[in-house]
Amino acid sequence: MEQNHQSERKFLLLAVIAGLCGSATLSTLFVDGVAFSIFPIIAFVLSIYCFYQQHLTQPLTEGTPLIAFACFLVGAFGYSAFVRMQMPDIGGNFFSIIVTMILAFWIFHRMGWLKGKKEAVEE
Repeated sequence: MEQNHQSERKFLLLAVIAGLCGSATLSTLFVDGVAFSIFPIIAFVLSIYCFYQQHLTQPLTEGTPLIAFACFLVGAFGYSAFVRMQMPDIGGNFFSIIVTMILAFWIFHRMGWLKGKKEAVEE
């Protein structure tokens, strides 16, 4: 059972990394203030490949794909907020921060990480 939790956490972490690298790839290609680099593209391809391999080798529990999509969005919106913080002339980062925080709290709630110790013991 512990192996399933480890593989699920790895799957979700790969989803965050894929979202972060995807947003970095789009930023490096289309935002003038971000210098071009091949490394976000390579990291995005490798993270998607690892994500796919993890999906093939480990069965997913019910609800994991929805949480993985939310983790992908957390990575994408988080990097977008970071870029907009460094370059405020391309727009504000308020929306990205709010979406990232809402999705992060929703993920923590769905994973059971927000429960107190007493509530976790009762289940």
